[in-house]
Amino acid sequence: MERALAQHAKGAMLMGVDFLPVAKKARASVEVEVKESRGPSPDTLRVPTAPQRGEAPDKRAALDDLKRRHDAECAHCTTAPPFTQTVFGDGDPDAALMFIGEAPGAEEDKQGIPFVGRAGEKLNDMIRAMGLKREDVYIANILKARPPNNATPTPDEAERCGVWLTEQIRIIRPKVIVTLGKPAANYMLKNRDSMTSMRGTWHEYADGDLRIPIMPTFHPAYLLRAYTPENRKKVWSDLQQAMTKVSG
Repeated sequence: MERALAQHAKGAMLMGVDFLPVAKKARASVEVEVKESRGPSPDTLRVPTAPQRGEAPDKRAALDDLKRRHDAECAHCTTAPPFTQTVFGDGDPDAALMFIGEAPGAEEDKQGIPFVGRAGEKLNDMIRAMGLKREDVYIANILKARPPNNATPTPDEAERCGVWLTEQIRIIRPKVIVTLGKPAANYMLKNRDSMTSMRGTWHEYADGDLRIPIMPTFHPAYLLRAYTPENRKKVWSDLQQAMTKVSG
């Protein structure tokens, strides 16, 4: 019990959470362990990832084929203003947990990998706080090509490029999806609701026989801009709920 509390505290500290409701009896040992190690623990509430299901090689090949088709056929990306390269996705093709953002930024456009700029570093912190590595999850965006001036995707752009995200989800079949930011949540949930009304509450993504729980949370870029204790606690609460759902 005390070890679990200590691990929970260390994960929360990565997200900047300033306090935890720890029982008085366990508080002393928690504080000692947190002081000794402020890095992530490999045992922290680790979510079972899908390599155990033994389907990754086929899924990897399917995603590679989908990327080739996307780059040649996407109604948005083949007609978009100039960009360096498409940014299709990154991570474990058999992941139980999938993160979805809105579009690549400048650094992502250079490297061809989603979430590798400052927001990506913060997302990595969030993933480590969950007791995972980036390689344990799958990360993608609605748009696969960087919009000019990092503009928010328009509904038309999202619809034209988003069909390829739908195919990614069908291949990966994650157990839980966490959307990052309002545009991603609005697209996935087909609504125009505010981030405040969506986050912290479970929603459902439905596609044929697929029924996947969705937890919307703040985009890491927003968290960097508004790095308040309140916002950090909200994001940590969202991630905890996702961890519980995946582990269930």
